[in-house]
Amino acid sequence: MSQTAPLAASVIDLAEALIACPSVTPATGMVFDCLEEQLAPLGFDVTRFAAGDAPDGPVENLFAVRRGPQGSRHFAFAGHLDVVPPGEGWTTAPFLPERRGELLYGRGAVDMKGSIAAMVAAVREIPVDTGTISFIITGDEEGPARHGTVALIELMRERGEIPDMCLVGEPTSVNRLGDMMKIGRRGSVNIFLDVDGTQGHVAYPHLADNPVTKLITMLAELNDLALDDGTDWFQASNLEITDLTVGNPAHNVIPAQAAARISIRFNDLHTGAELGERVAAIAEKHGGTARPIVSGEAFLTQPGAFSTLLADAIRAETGVEPELSTSGGTSDARFLKDLCPVIEFGLCNATMHKRDEAVAIADLDTLTRIYQRVIAAALAAPSVNS
Repeated sequence: MSQTAPLAASVIDLAEALIACPSVTPATGMVFDCLEEQLAPLGFDVTRFAAGDAPDGPVENLFAVRRGPQGSRHFAFAGHLDVVPPGEGWTTAPFLPERRGELLYGRGAVDMKGSIAAMVAAVREIPVDTGTISFIITGDEEGPARHGTVALIELMRERGEIPDMCLVGEPTSVNRLGDMMKIGRRGSVNIFLDVDGTQGHVAYPHLADNPVTKLITMLAELNDLALDDGTDWFQASNLEITDLTVGNPAHNVIPAQAAARISIRFNDLHTGAELGERVAAIAEKHGGTARPIVSGEAFLTQPGAFSTLLADAIRAETGVEPELSTSGGTSDARFLKDLCPVIEFGLCNATMHKRDEAVAIADLDTLTRIYQRVIAAALAAPSVNS
């Protein structure tokens, strides 16, 4: 472990230290060194490893656990140290954290180095004999996500380190800290559509077979699909056409191939496989093929003890009544839900993935106190399903 960052005195200092480590996905090295240097002195047994091969790997991951008394409950935090590329036009350098007024600026301030800093700061105030606490941290949540949290879950299962519940620090708050937590997410499947035809001169269409015409008809039918009307906890599933490619440089040639891509965000009335088969049948009817890639299945952590203790902690520190939601995109919670009950809660998301990403400094302190309350309540709770 290299000494890249001193022990942070406060949650703000730790957030700055993490932001100062450039970690565009897939993150490796320095940013993991920084986190390890904060966790090891707190009694955490830290394991770091790389998983996967090119092109989507290798990916660096970190699992840290501080074990409580034998038989005590196990609470896990999960998150990611990688960030999206900063892009151009920042007021200051994206990996040079800067406090300006009441805000801390830098790539990852919100998504999600600020939340990870609050997790570490919260754990400092929890006695070891309270119970077992772990950190499930990956370096590729913003990327393909093939060798990150999935590999961490495999490691935890091999070791028998299964949490009773897991809190993911994604930036779920919308207008103010605490106004929303995620108790589930819709699933996601991208489907690649291909149609082959016969190339020919546009003046002699009877000697050719135009794949574009077939593809347009196929997409029209897919676009008209009404998948469902939503459920009690999920909005209606939606299908969107996201790409249309022919690549024909000649104006007087009927092309030989045409392709498209659709994306379906679906609720728990469906599975990715079922939707893939449904689209494939429509594609085949129009002379095409479909290749589905499922990014994640829909899931719901039923409201109960876990969501209640989190809502109680939010209310105690902010006075806000959080909304229980399943809106938004996917996160690594789609993998963690197979390990234990999982809920997402973190900072305000207004500036995530944007230029001049920033977090309210006061929110970092408040989030730390919320996380402290959640850990204490979770480790004392008899059962998340009660």
